[in-house]
Amino acid sequence: MQVINNFLLSLDGFLGSAPWFPWVLLGVGLFFTLYLGFPQIRYFGRAWSIVRGKHDHSKMAGDTSHFQALSTALSGTVGTGNIGGVGLAIFLGGPAALFWMWMTAFLGMTTKFVEVTLSHKYREKTDDGTMAGGPMYFMDKALNMKWLAVIFALATIVSSFGTGNMPQVNNIAVSMEATFGIAPVVTGGVLSILLALVILGGISRIAKVTSTLVPFMSVVYVIGALAVIFYNLDNLVPSFVSVFKDAFTGSAATGGFLGATFAYAFNRGVNRGLFSNEAGQGSAPIAHAAARADEPVSEGMVSILEPFIDTIIVCTLTGMVILSSGVWTEKHHNSFQTADIEYVQGHYSDGVDSDKTELFHYLTGQDSTVNAYNGVIVIRDGEAVNQDFTLIAARSVAEDVRYTVKGFPFSGNLEIAEGKPMDLAVTIEGRSLIHSAELTTKAFTRGYFGEYGQYVVSIGLLLFAFSTAIAWSYYGDRAVTYLFGSRWILTYRVFYVAGFMIAAVADTTIVWNLAAVSIVLMTLPNLFGILLLSKEMKQTVANYWSTSPDVKEEGKAQSPAE
Repeated sequence: MQVINNFLLSLDGFLGSAPWFPWVLLGVGLFFTLYLGFPQIRYFGRAWSIVRGKHDHSKMAGDTSHFQALSTALSGTVGTGNIGGVGLAIFLGGPAALFWMWMTAFLGMTTKFVEVTLSHKYREKTDDGTMAGGPMYFMDKALNMKWLAVIFALATIVSSFGTGNMPQVNNIAVSMEATFGIAPVVTGGVLSILLALVILGGISRIAKVTSTLVPFMSVVYVIGALAVIFYNLDNLVPSFVSVFKDAFTGSAATGGFLGATFAYAFNRGVNRGLFSNEAGQGSAPIAHAAARADEPVSEGMVSILEPFIDTIIVCTLTGMVILSSGVWTEKHHNSFQTADIEYVQGHYSDGVDSDKTELFHYLTGQDSTVNAYNGVIVIRDGEAVNQDFTLIAARSVAEDVRYTVKGFPFSGNLEIAEGKPMDLAVTIEGRSLIHSAELTTKAFTRGYFGEYGQYVVSIGLLLFAFSTAIAWSYYGDRAVTYLFGSRWILTYRVFYVAGFMIAAVADTTIVWNLAAVSIVLMTLPNLFGILLLSKEMKQTVANYWSTSPDVKEEGKAQSPAE
């Protein structure tokens, strides 16, 4: 597992975590925002009226309503990124990471408007009578780049597992075990059966389920979040101030070894923002291509609402819960995951600034005097006898460390090679910082609901993540349809359900790293494609305002930005 994790980390270092990637993502969004005259602001109100069905008529072609398409796309985005993703972003980049998630969402509203409009414009009816669309279709039909379309479609299939499938059930399983004591294999088994029952019904059943789940789960989560925020109301303003202050000073304090630099917070915030709202990834256009609409631009307007709801509303609530509660800087008792720990030689304390600096440099691959520990730890009744090492867990020095095997204190020798324990049967637990969904769950206990607040996260995570998995199964099967035809959809769905089951018991860190890599494999071809079609996009918008029947009926035609 460690070999796989190291490979994914290395690959991510060249892709999503590379310094250039966030600038490319935001740069494309900024370009279209200026080029199209801030459509995320100008068309925001009209988007709501379209979702309400104000401009619909019975003869529109498609499989779902505007609201169902929006719900399906939102169910694909509102998931672990809003709960675990925000917790991981703040853990890694401090409050400043939340600011860059906002920027990703604001500019991403335009990016999503563009990608959805173009995908809907070039959608087509498949041999089974359903609509199919997405970036692979405009890459093929408008750009005549079959090779790019194939790359994107293959990446979509991979990402359906790495983004919509595996991280979702993994976070559900971790949360359900921590809150209710339910074994991950049980959670995975039950949800896999439910997933199969839903996705075998195709887009019609998927749309019906998601249009019911999305509103309900959003209300439950918002109530739980506000219960924490109002309980810690005195910390709300300082929390908001820290987001802006740290973003512009570049000296953000994190719960880990050292304040995050501007580049570190910027990178983590943008990447987590992309994982959450998927603006630019090219996934949502696949859901919107099924919407009943004759005007591609009108469906593009609907998609503007997604990053706003997903990131600017839901992620902000999660971020304020974590920051105002203060749990992100506290150590909590937990069982350490292998990918989260590292033994180093000598004694270090995260209460000493010089030690924190050296440890941070070591963990981020910079020059450091810290060395990985190699040797044997003698353990007696669950406690280490020799003390010639420091155990790092979740970017903090672990405290009150205990070693157990199947719940009983361990006695014996534990070999450590290059900072990692060789016997994975030994459970290592203690007090350390926490991150991802575990951090958000702990934060929700610091409100009016007390310890019951954790159930809001568990239920919310269950619904959010499960609906995300449902939506991504559709994205994957549209990619399979494009590449191989509809006859291979059932085979894909079987593998999708199997992957869902396996990921429930997989290592969390490996799953998140797979997600980080697969996202970029979709995003780069998609951004390249929409840039090449920028002139066509602008003309399409102009045609909508000058020729669209529903615009003429209103007598309110607007002039597009030139």
